[in-house]
Amino acid sequence: MIRTELDAAGVDDPRLRLAYRQCRKIAANNGRTYFLATRLLAPDQRPAVHALYGFARHADDILDEFDAALDAQARAERLQRLSDRFFSADPHEDEPVLVAVNHTIARYGIAADLFEDFLASMRMDLTVTDYPNRDALDVYMRGSAEVIGLQMLPILGIVGDPTEAASCAAALGRSFQLTNFLRDVDEDLQRNRVYLPADELASHGVDRDLLMWCHSHRQTDPRVRAALAAQHDITRNIYRYAANGISLLAPRSRPCVATALTLYSEILDRIEETDFSVFAGRATVGMPRRLQVAAKGLLWSWRLRFAESGADTEHRKRGGV
Repeated sequence: MIRTELDAAGVDDPRLRLAYRQCRKIAANNGRTYFLATRLLAPDQRPAVHALYGFARHADDILDEFDAALDAQARAERLQRLSDRFFSADPHEDEPVLVAVNHTIARYGIAADLFEDFLASMRMDLTVTDYPNRDALDVYMRGSAEVIGLQMLPILGIVGDPTEAASCAAALGRSFQLTNFLRDVDEDLQRNRVYLPADELASHGVDRDLLMWCHSHRQTDPRVRAALAAQHDITRNIYRYAANGISLLAPRSRPCVATALTLYSEILDRIEETDFSVFAGRATVGMPRRLQVAAKGLLWSWRLRFAESGADTEHRKRGGV
């Protein structure tokens, strides 16, 4: 299957093939929902998407590895080395992830400033632990979430208005990350981070001390529950807007994005169903449900590919080029 994907993508160079295989492995091992959704893309699209994930994961691991020996300064130095290597003219032959992602960037003409914004937000995680308001959080999410959707657009293909497609893609990335913030409140506290706007929490009588009380007692205080419910509603509305962008994508890319949106938005359902008990356990979508949604998307994807294949065959019969 890996060979089929790389052949379909026209990746013949052994060094590049090795690099893309490494990125695929990273995606398969770390992003279950993400990787499942990528299976719905056409084979030639998958290696590039795996490369983008591999790069993002590589940077994220520098920040979030639970390694007591690494202080903020050491992590900052590692992140800077990654940035220097990424933007240098060096072929990065000893770093497969950089080999693959730079090949993807060149092939699809992905804007370099999207990666600059991404790394800027990663640097924020080294020093910023709280966000006073929505505007401050949006600055962070521009680089940590929105650019991921924008990086994907050239690979997915656009058939509608490019500006609207970009706006929806950014919103989808933002909705995914806001979902993570709600699900992972407890885990983020262990890293001394709160990714929810402080002023919006305060309107429900919630501050960091109360969140820490919830963490310590493994239960959700009623004030925190109300605050999380409000954040849940905001995130749900962003999903609704982002869904408008699916019809603006190339048809063959729609099953993948629709499946990812469905599965990630259902994490919100699980959070709500547990009455926002995010301090007692991590909300997940079970494997049977993931497979059910993926199977529907796979059928949709196959139908589109067969239709494309039939149209190409008919075109050739009529003497088309």
